[in-house]
Amino acid sequence: MSGGSYDYLCFKDAGELAQHEETLQRMADRLARLGYADDAAKETMEVLLEMRQALNRLQTRISRLSGVWKAVEWWDSCDSGEDGLREALSRYRKEPTP
Repeated sequence: MSGGSYDYLCFKDAGELAQHEETLQRMADRLARLGYADDAAKETMEVLLEMRQALNRLQTRISRLSGVWKAVEWWDSCDSGEDGLREALSRYRKEPTP
């Protein structure tokens, strides 16, 4: 059997890599253990760290917006009205921008 030891990282795009943090770490560790692939190990770790930072920044924004998104969804589903959205927007606008 060939391949698959690292969940086929070589075929993943950036969006898919977010589901494979542990595998990226294992790949970086494996490259570092080789002794002659330190540059590739370092860049693999940089990909992992940048991905984590980006996900943290996105989660912060999502948290800020979730109340507004809920209010729009509930309004459009006829579960609430425009007043709910206006209240959610007021709370959103009072939160500090990331």
